Amino acid sequence: MQLDPAACYRALVARDARFDGRFFVGVTTTGVYCRPICPARTPGATRCRFYARAAEAEHEGFRACFRCRPELAPGLASVDAVSRLVTAAAARIEAGALNDDSVDALAEQLGVTGRHLRRAMRRELGLGPLELAQSSRLAIAKQLVHDGAASLTDVAIASGFSSLRRFSAAFREHFGCPPSQLRAAPKLERRASAAPGDGIVLRLGYRTPFDWPLVLGYLAGRRTRGVEHIADDAYARTIAVGDARGVIVVRNEPERRTLGVEIDASLVRVAPRIAAAIRRVLDLRADPRMLAGLGRDPALRSRLKRHPGIRIVGGFAGFEIAVRAVLGQQVTVAAATTLAGRLVQRFGTPITTRIPELTHLPVTPQALAAASIDELAGIGMPGARARGLQSLGAAFAAGDVDLEPGADPDLAHASLCRIRGIGPWTASYVVLRALGDPDAFPDDDLGLRRALDLPDRRSLLERAERWRPWRGYAAMLLWNVTPNEPRRGSK
Repeated sequence: MQLDPAACYRALVARDARFDGRFFVGVTTTGVYCRPICPARTPGATRCRFYARAAEAEHEGFRACFRCRPELAPGLASVDAVSRLVTAAAARIEAGALNDDSVDALAEQLGVTGRHLRRAMRRELGLGPLELAQSSRLAIAKQLVHDGAASLTDVAIASGFSSLRRFSAAFREHFGCPPSQLRAAPKLERRASAAPGDGIVLRLGYRTPFDWPLVLGYLAGRRTRGVEHIADDAYARTIAVGDARGVIVVRNEPERRTLGVEIDASLVRVAPRIAAAIRRVLDLRADPRMLAGLGRDPALRSRLKRHPGIRIVGGFAGFEIAVRAVLGQQVTVAAATTLAGRLVQRFGTPITTRIPELTHLPVTPQALAAASIDELAGIGMPGARARGLQSLGAAFAAGDVDLEPGADPDLAHASLCRIRGIGPWTASYVVLRALGDPDAFPDDDLGLRRALDLPDRRSLLERAERWRPWRGYAAMLLWNVTPNEPRRGSK
């Protein structure tokens, strides 16, 4: 991404929070890089170097500021990224793809050679896959060390290092001091908090406005009984990543512009994947300023004015979203929610957790593929939909659908449409929520047509052309905000 140094410097002088996470500034006289909202004295323009990503500043030898903490800055949205290949690689690296596998293995997943992937990333980002992975790991590590709630051994595991020794060496090289020294520093502002047991708390930044009440309400209406629970203004759910199983709890921290994510001790070693999932599920990279153009449509103007912090709310796994979409065919949201709860109770894996309402892990593709049509229909749905669920499970179990971070939305849509019982509407809905594609649009949605008082699909498509490339956000507004509802506070 090309940055305008003069514009960046003006934002830095103003400490303009709208640019937080859009760029970082390296100060040549101190060797430190900061967020544009850093409270430190503003350096002269000739001493500033501007970078689109924290990893680029680190590649040039700058160390992260201990005051403004760049690891808490919101990231870049997919529409800000470079090529499709590099976008997908960066998303999977952030989710921990290189913690256990090699660059060549990642490249094979993306359909290229390791050499081609390294070359593409260096050309477009200025750094290679391993450097980006190291930067991502150490960003999580620095946050956990700074906040002081977890042991250094747990921090090393949570940030993807195989040993405390390797972690300490990388931390010292990257930040100029060992982790124990940072934790002992008396002058640093601390936000220490502890998760229950031996778990950890991660903090993930977002850009304001962030409409937590609307996001939480959307999740509440679609929560799967036994897997998800909402209480005390927090979202909790069970997670299964490989053989790691446990619970996470997400709370909004509006005064810090962050979400606090409690992660069970049993999930600590997959913390990077959980952090990446939360950013994707709750659309934390979104920049609400970019949606202003939607206000040119009268049907969206008042909705956007009342809820400028709208987000595309996703799901922790593409398969979960796909199952939900199939269950929701030709029934109400409430009916689909009931069916989802029954499906989990019948085919999910029981788990004992610290939250009594969370009793099961999500249903797996293998479980649905192995179930009979009669068993699936027995939860209260037609045989045709039961066959669709069985086919969906078989397709995911066989690896025929890629809904991993950074997957190509068009290819995902096409592969979903090849599954029995899934048509274009269902596929578009899944791509919108599973991949967070900002322009994905279920163009045959009856609810969208009714919201706009349009007679048919063609008229909806014509109307939606003016919303590109934000049709997904337009759909979320039309689905979730009525024209004359009282304005609610958004954060």
